[in-house]
Amino acid sequence: MQFLDDWSDDKPKDECGVFSIFGHPQAAELTYLGLRALQHRGQESAGIVVSDSESFSYHHAMGLVANIFNSDILAKMSGNIAIGHNRYSTAGSSKIENAQPLVRQYKRGPLAIAHNGNLINAFRIRSDLEDKGSIFSSTSDTEVIAHLIAQSQHVLLEDRILDALEEVRGAYSLIFMGKSIMVGVRDPHAFRPLWLGRLNQAYVLASETCAFDVIEAEPIREVAPGEMVVITSTEEEPKSFFIGSAKLELSQCIFEHIYLARPDSIVFNQLVNRPRREFGRQLARECPAEADIVIPVPDSATIAAIGYAEELSIPFEFGLHRNPYVGRTFMNPSQEIRDLMVRVKLNPVRNVLEGKRVIVVDDSIMRGTNSRKIVKLIREEGGAKEVHFRVSSPPNKYPCFYGVDTPTRKELIANSWSVEEIQKYIEADSLGYLSIEGMLKCVKSPRNFCTACFDGQYPIEFSGQPGKQLAIEFEVKGL
Repeated sequence: MQFLDDWSDDKPKDECGVFSIFGHPQAAELTYLGLRALQHRGQESAGIVVSDSESFSYHHAMGLVANIFNSDILAKMSGNIAIGHNRYSTAGSSKIENAQPLVRQYKRGPLAIAHNGNLINAFRIRSDLEDKGSIFSSTSDTEVIAHLIAQSQHVLLEDRILDALEEVRGAYSLIFMGKSIMVGVRDPHAFRPLWLGRLNQAYVLASETCAFDVIEAEPIREVAPGEMVVITSTEEEPKSFFIGSAKLELSQCIFEHIYLARPDSIVFNQLVNRPRREFGRQLARECPAEADIVIPVPDSATIAAIGYAEELSIPFEFGLHRNPYVGRTFMNPSQEIRDLMVRVKLNPVRNVLEGKRVIVVDDSIMRGTNSRKIVKLIREEGGAKEVHFRVSSPPNKYPCFYGVDTPTRKELIANSWSVEEIQKYIEADSLGYLSIEGMLKCVKSPRNFCTACFDGQYPIEFSGQPGKQLAIEFEVKGL
């Protein structure tokens, strides 16, 4: 049985979303709502763990949040502390054993962990632990952290966590839950977002502020790079600790602004809508085209397309209709059926496109397969006279190893093909990408962003041999 999403298999996958709440009698229900708001960050599995200060109750399954949980399940999960997770597998295969939050029992009681990111040295640490007798029940890199916590000689959970995180390297926004404690941690490079908020007396942690909006919580601040916030009471301010003593250069993921985060969220101290719109404006300055209309590839490129249209004073239209009710499917279709399945998700609006010179804006091109299908739909089915393809990010040439699931380097079309060759492959009349320099002009503090997927400058060194080391660490990927 093959996992197929014919529309989004040519997109960077949305990594994971984490959410937790401390000190609220409806913790399970609010976590459910928070995960619904963060559904865009992971659609493979979801889970919620609740503590009543004595024991845990939890439920997780494969699929979407709304299909996994109902009122009966949530009613059985009593307690005022909860932690939740939406997952897309970036390390560890897509199966129920890897669904999070990860729940483990160790010497000092139950422990739940929710993780957004990837640990680049997880394979080596896991191998060392197995040599010493550790037994793993999943292939997730998050379980490595659980084992390191269990082996620590410290008494307090927060000290055990600091002990464990001194060993790991990579990207992580983590939430831990014990019977009466909640801990949030962000890696020193700040690859992934993590926010602290408050709902009346309760404290909340979440990947994005859109999860606060849905439960009417107030954002307090982003968890600082390398910071660990420890919450044990609603009547006291969270305690703050930092991992290590050296201050590292920030490497915030630029794809959070390009594609991953919701446009109504504040991420990396900036409302996502603003740089995303400016990406489109800057793209128009760099790669203009004479056309009658500008259309987006819905929904992730809509805001960039609006910016592009505004900059060139070309009418903005919705020329492609996206069916919002089509989810991912599991099947092995014929090529004929695969081609038709694209039409289930996207359909051209002929009276908008027919006879027009069309600029279509997308946020990225990975393999190029879907871009080719889009151009064909607009031209052949929509009746467009010309199709000019514009991309509101630079060419993706390198895979990500910090929490976004991208194709391998060999599969990334821009790694081995020129812009002209890609244009011919997708059969567009012209093709233009946003430059790296232009992209960085659109964000606050441009030096704080990781652009490795565009330029191959990975912010964490891999023993001087990035290709070999990463292939060993991940086994399934290589530079």
